[in-house]
Amino acid sequence: MRILVTGGAGFIGSAVVRLIIEHSEHQVLNFDKLTYAGNLESLQSVCDSSRYSFVQADICDAAAVKKAFAQFQPDVIMHLAAESHVDRSIDGPAAFIESNVIGTYTLLEAARQYWAGLPVERQARFRFHHISTDEVYGSLGATGLFREDSRYEPNSPYSASKASSDHLVRAWQATFGLPTLITNCSNNYGPYHFPEKLIPLTILNALAGKPLPVYGDGSQIRDWLHVEDHARALLQVACTGEVGETYNIGGHNEKKNIDVVHAICAILEQLAPQKPSGVQQYTDLITFVADRPGHDVRYAIDAGKIERELGWSPVETFETGLEKTVRWYLDNEAWWRRVQDGSYQGERLGLAAESA
Repeated sequence: MRILVTGGAGFIGSAVVRLIIEHSEHQVLNFDKLTYAGNLESLQSVCDSSRYSFVQADICDAAAVKKAFAQFQPDVIMHLAAESHVDRSIDGPAAFIESNVIGTYTLLEAARQYWAGLPVERQARFRFHHISTDEVYGSLGATGLFREDSRYEPNSPYSASKASSDHLVRAWQATFGLPTLITNCSNNYGPYHFPEKLIPLTILNALAGKPLPVYGDGSQIRDWLHVEDHARALLQVACTGEVGETYNIGGHNEKKNIDVVHAICAILEQLAPQKPSGVQQYTDLITFVADRPGHDVRYAIDAGKIERELGWSPVETFETGLEKTVRWYLDNEAWWRRVQDGSYQGERLGLAAESA
């Protein structure tokens, strides 16, 4: 197949591109704007493949999207391009509405026009796969799991923008017959993760002897999914998922944020015992900070549907995946040093609502 991946230079998108090139015969066009979180260095292992190509463009640019469709002639769209960080959405929600809502609309319209012009047999094979988040469902109580039929109750500008894009995709399928699929995933972690998120930020701050910020008392619970497990699930859905369906993807790894930070510190004690000057134990760096506005308490995914219907299940446990992740950052200092030399220096984000 010919697969157009939007956001293919991002964290999850690059994992998808690497999986496709390294473990299939499909061709890939990576369509990415290269914002602060897009990094072509994450694709060095596949960039020389004859089955890989790259276009730097914005999904909000209708002409660029239309040109890419016309030239590449995709069979599948895997739409991962998105602004994705909750804290950034608090500080600047406009970018999230632009990319996640307007961008998805632009892509849907281009896909609809392209699909309508395909021969009947290619129309039947075409898929538009929209990749979303479990945050659209809001916050769970102490028990229960998000299912595909859970109510949408987004609580941040980020999750509201993703909920909006989910609804657009569903509407284009119901109204226009565009063959769409939606997946909603839990928190991803793994190699090549931009260091604004909890796990890479904790690893890199610890190695630098900087404070390890934990929101509130750290009791917020997340279900953690290794990015390479997620990439396998996404390709499975794109290839064999049923049109019009939604599939939730989770790692079966519910952990409190504070326990995740403690686990990282314990692994670093073993793998990087030479600590920065003045640091006795990595856990001494843990610093509790004011919780962010609208912070959801618990997310957890019921991934039973994708397991039953498509045969996918995660390979990594949280313990194996986290150790591999810490080892990757220890072994790939050149990658994250260059990221840190750019636009993001590990600063606290999401404070705008507190100062307003």
